[in-house]
Amino acid sequence: MAQQQQPPALVEVAEASAEMMAPQAFMPGTVVSRNDSRIAAEIAGLVKWVAPEGTLLKEGDVIAEIDDRNLRLAFERAKSQVKRLEARVAYLKSDHQRVQELLENKNVPPSRVEEAESTLLMTTEELAQARVAVEQAEIDLDRTKVRAPFPGRVVERLAQAGEYSTPGRQIARLVDTEHLEVSAQAPVNLSALLADGQNVVLKRDAQVLDSAIRAIVPVGNSLSRTMEIRVSVPEGSRYVVGTAVQVGVPASEPQQVVSVPRDALVLRVDGTYIYRVKEDNTAERLLVNTGAATGKRVAILGGIENGDKVIVRGGERLRPGQAVQLREESMQLANGR
Repeated sequence: MAQQQQPPALVEVAEASAEMMAPQAFMPGTVVSRNDSRIAAEIAGLVKWVAPEGTLLKEGDVIAEIDDRNLRLAFERAKSQVKRLEARVAYLKSDHQRVQELLENKNVPPSRVEEAESTLLMTTEELAQARVAVEQAEIDLDRTKVRAPFPGRVVERLAQAGEYSTPGRQIARLVDTEHLEVSAQAPVNLSALLADGQNVVLKRDAQVLDSAIRAIVPVGNSLSRTMEIRVSVPEGSRYVVGTAVQVGVPASEPQQVVSVPRDALVLRVDGTYIYRVKEDNTAERLLVNTGAATGKRVAILGGIENGDKVIVRGGERLRPGQAVQLREESMQLANGR
């Protein structure tokens, strides 16, 4: 009996493309927060409460409280002073008006009017200063509640309830765990190849993500001959502050190459292979050498030309010369039945 012919393998393909690509140099990087602060007190007083470690706070939430009794008394005293001076000004205005009327009837000398005007003016200025004192007391009272300047988590308490706080005393460390980026040190001799907004890759274990340089700090270290670069963390990535990653940056000027998606590479013990779809819809296996890489695409050194169709899904169990069927074509056949 004749051997039954094996049905075509269902595969997905992508095109090899010619593009400018540069070899990559990988350097160690660390995930850091864009907002990491040691929050300090602005006034002196007894610490009453500090948010425990792990507390998630929104901007403006209270992170610590300082005893406010003395400041509340000062606030009430300042308000009382304002009320007293307001009553005094009201009386002096009436007195000034009466003296003006007496002057018109020549019942008082002009010096009496000048004295009334001077007293009214000085008391009005005292009232203005008293209102400033009220505002200052209110500000100091509000400062007894230490607030988060940005959303984040409390990762360390630097003061405990019962301790005495002074202005500038660190109370807690607050870290924004949502807005992250990678800090890495790049060799100074690569500075001509790097720029803000340039595409780079982040690599952690087997995961490779496309990213971009947020900012370059163009100041080199005289000992290590490196400069800092800050790389954006792709949206949706689940990184923790302190995670070690590798940052891939261009190591030389870009050159014209033919690239394929990373998913087209079939890794075997004896080498790296690619399956190319021939005109008769059969799979041709090619042993290839890889070159530069940029995230999801890898340069192929020889054997592949621009526009070739390479298999990116379904090539793991293919045999050389086996017939293949493109996934898009199979869907069209299914819809036509």
